[in-house]
Amino acid sequence: MPRAWTNKDERQFKHVKQSAMDRGRSEDRAEEIAARTVNKHRRQSGETSNRTTQGTGNPNIKLEDRTVEELRNLASELDVEGRSKMKKAELVSAIRKRRS
Repeated sequence: MPRAWTNKDERQFKHVKQSAMDRGRSEDRAEEIAARTVNKHRRQSGETSNRTTQGTGNPNIKLEDRTVEELRNLASELDVEGRSKMKKAELVSAIRKRRS
């Protein structure tokens, strides 16, 4: 568990982890779910410098269903030129071109 977590965060982590394990998740997966949950709540309550995640979104959903921020992060990973000025449809198109 990260040092920046409060005692409340640690209790929440343990509770969510145990709940996930009770639902049949492996210990590693349960820890990942718990950590993501705690960090999400910390972001939403303003305990971190970033209010939103800096991820690329769920890889199991279509590009069109992701946020522009998630698409920009993905475009950054793929080193797409001019991504900061692109609209959502342009980002989707550029990401598809880069992946093929």
